[in-house]
Amino acid sequence: MNLVNYWREFFLKNGTAVALFMIIAVGMWLFMMIILPQLFMLDFSIRANVPPPKFGTEEHYYTLEHYKYMVFGSALATDTFNVIDLSVFFRTIGAAIFVTLIDLAICYPIAYYLAQVATGGWSRLMVLSLIVPFWINEILRAFAFKIIFGSTGVINNFLIASGLLDQPYDFIRNDIALWAGLSYAFILLMIFPIYNAIESLDKNQIEAARDLGSPWWRIHWRIVVPHAKPGISSGCTMVFMLTAGALAAPQILGGPSSLWFTQIIYQGFNQAGNWARGSAYAIILLVSCIVFVLVMMKIFKVRFGEMMK
Repeated sequence: MNLVNYWREFFLKNGTAVALFMIIAVGMWLFMMIILPQLFMLDFSIRANVPPPKFGTEEHYYTLEHYKYMVFGSALATDTFNVIDLSVFFRTIGAAIFVTLIDLAICYPIAYYLAQVATGGWSRLMVLSLIVPFWINEILRAFAFKIIFGSTGVINNFLIASGLLDQPYDFIRNDIALWAGLSYAFILLMIFPIYNAIESLDKNQIEAARDLGSPWWRIHWRIVVPHAKPGISSGCTMVFMLTAGALAAPQILGGPSSLWFTQIIYQGFNQAGNWARGSAYAIILLVSCIVFVLVMMKIFKVRFGEMMK
């Protein structure tokens, strides 16, 4: 279907008035809430850091010093590269990949069970059980995880009482609480795209594979996973992007040595007063995440249009 036919069908299906309203509303939302703020941030990132009264003056010149600082650090530093910021950046990306894989491993079986096995009231009860906990604010859930994984928390008390540990284990310092909190925070964004994809799979294909003697792992590898690939890609993309850009959970659940890249961005804006460097770091994170996702889509041969189905 070419673009002209798509828009013609869109107007015929929704009516001229509703179609125009949707186009204008979505267009304004995209421009005002996404495109325009990013353009302002990009402009900030390539200008010298000056106080607001000097905006637009000769001192507010264009420069790439903030991007250079990300790689090489201060000109007065003895290190060749900005080891601290670069290590935090790559650790954040690595942790986001790890959390995405955890969510995929947890959510794929749940989504398959909901889509192909569970029926009637049991299916609705499972969906409700997944949704209801997310009525609680994200920050409150993060503090709940801190209580659960704390040195005097539920898990440590249970392990000590059962004799498995002699003293509390520091789940927070070892980032286990952070990974668990981030994995839980975005779990619905992984489950429902996969569920929507698997739900459209014809059960007769699975039954035919079973009748032909195919083991369960081959059924999933050759039938279910290829069919659910758009949903898996969509879920992984959302979880990865949101995990890499998370701030509340790392602030609350992160240990003393587990600085998150978004925390450096936050410090640039709100503590150091260096909006230009904070903007540059934010642009670097955004572009890096987008490039990573596009590369993964290329490697796994997933088209953007398939993810939007």
